[in-house]
Amino acid sequence: MEQDKGIMDKTFKPRKKQTTDQPFDFGKVPPQAVDLEEVVLGAIMLEKNAFTLVNEVLKPEIFYKPAHRMIYEAISRLFLKMEPIDILTVTQELKEKGQLEIVGGPYFIASLTSRVGSSANIENHCKLLQEKFIKRELIRISGEVITDAFEESSDAFDVLDKAEQGLFDVSQGNLSRTNTRIGDLLKEAIDKIESAGKNETHNTGVPSGFHLLDKTTSGWQASNLIVIAARPGMGKTAFALSLARNAAIDHKVPIAIFSLEMDALELVNRLISAEAGIESYKIKSGKLTSEEWETLHTNISNLANSPIFINDTPALSISDFRAIARRMHQHNKIGLIVIDYLQLMRGSVETRGLREQE
Repeated sequence: MEQDKGIMDKTFKPRKKQTTDQPFDFGKVPPQAVDLEEVVLGAIMLEKNAFTLVNEVLKPEIFYKPAHRMIYEAISRLFLKMEPIDILTVTQELKEKGQLEIVGGPYFIASLTSRVGSSANIENHCKLLQEKFIKRELIRISGEVITDAFEESSDAFDVLDKAEQGLFDVSQGNLSRTNTRIGDLLKEAIDKIESAGKNETHNTGVPSGFHLLDKTTSGWQASNLIVIAARPGMGKTAFALSLARNAAIDHKVPIAIFSLEMDALELVNRLISAEAGIESYKIKSGKLTSEEWETLHTNISNLANSPIFINDTPALSISDFRAIARRMHQHNKIGLIVIDYLQLMRGSVETRGLREQE
């Protein structure tokens, strides 16, 4: 019994995420181009509009050298404050943050501009820096996967999911930004506010098809988790399918439906019933009048051409769900995922049986 208890108490604890400052040691220097980093920083301080050419792709974490990262963050802060970007302003910004001596002092800041004549090739240089960073990320992800795979208590499918998630993030440009300063997010937030103000429908997310609901939510927003809860038999699935139908057919938003309770054909029958306005028992029995058959064929063309994708794998695990959802999004740019219903999804091996953790 004591031995069994020891086994049960043994849980897999994920290791703290490594950063590119502390890469896994493979006996080689991580991919980097410090000289190009200096050229890019110098060009930004020399040319008035250079920063606007690269700020969408060039993030602080792309810089391998911590000092260069601090300098770029100072430049970003100046840009957000709509202040000029040059040697003097960058030096002053670093001085105010107590970082000037850490990065090498005023002389080092001035020396960066002497390394470049113009910003003509700055975009190509940034692309090369991004490639180096992606390689470092791949090394980090590989190292974490290797470490987890050697853990006897680790679940192979969880490790696989972690590897797939890491590679997917890199391929989609979701480069690791675990701790983001609020200042770095302000520009993105302001851009979204301005974009929302120009939208005549006031929907900044995926429309639900219900006017009052959309007025309250402005549509389903990216990264939102919406839970539909009610007693059994109150129409939760019907409501969720209606939301999916409205988004997919009326607004052409690709929708993924994970049905853990009923199979795909039964789900489609419910969609047909709602779309054609024919009672579900008639759909199941096939006892339709000629007029109802005509109505059915007329209306299901909308369903046939809609971007709705259904997965009816029963007892789907969280890791499998994430993997399938990622692939769906990669191929079809999914805008909304519907899960019916959530309680039937399985947790990972180490949490199985512990309902609270699941």
